[in-house]
Amino acid sequence: MSTQDPKSLIRIARDSGDHTEVEPLDLGARVRELRKAREWTLEQAASQAGLARSTLSKIENGQMSPTYDALKKLAIGLEISVPQLFTPPQRDQVIGRMAITRLGDGAAHATTTYEHELLAETLTKKQMLPYRARVRARSMDEFDGWVRHDGEEFMYVLTGVIKLYTEFYEPVEMRRGDSAYYDGSMGHNVISVSDEDATILWVTSLA
Repeated sequence: MSTQDPKSLIRIARDSGDHTEVEPLDLGARVRELRKAREWTLEQAASQAGLARSTLSKIENGQMSPTYDALKKLAIGLEISVPQLFTPPQRDQVIGRMAITRLGDGAAHATTTYEHELLAETLTKKQMLPYRARVRARSMDEFDGWVRHDGEEFMYVLTGVIKLYTEFYEPVEMRRGDSAYYDGSMGHNVISVSDEDATILWVTSLA
């Protein structure tokens, strides 16, 4: 592979053969940005892409012009398309993040009416707050007034039967598979009307 000026204009070759080279336009900075957005080390990113650590380091530092085959490996490892390697994000945001929460591994937060299990807790600056909740409450009397907050909220019944109380609507009984989307600033509370505690998935926007 030849050494190229990292500031040279980008030319993505149409030939996808293993020996086709691509001249980068700050490709190294873009790859580094994508890697750091995922909080990966060079070793982790190289392993994901099936490349040698030294090869990835040279690409990031503009010391190597990768073949199309290497670009495909990078894109697959970063879980994006090849063109996205050369296209900056439209907004100033962290991209490509992911968090997996195994059953029972969420951060527990219990109240007198609910047992919340916060999901995707490792991600910061989220636009949504997802959590699973076990509904303990059996009566509206157990609440100290309405629950209110900024943003919008989506609720999905996982098990049991609940009754959704809202400030401006009649109470609604909901069963497994039922869902509701509502304004979080509107007063709302949920009680379980089944013998067992109901469980629900809540997703609250943070905007």
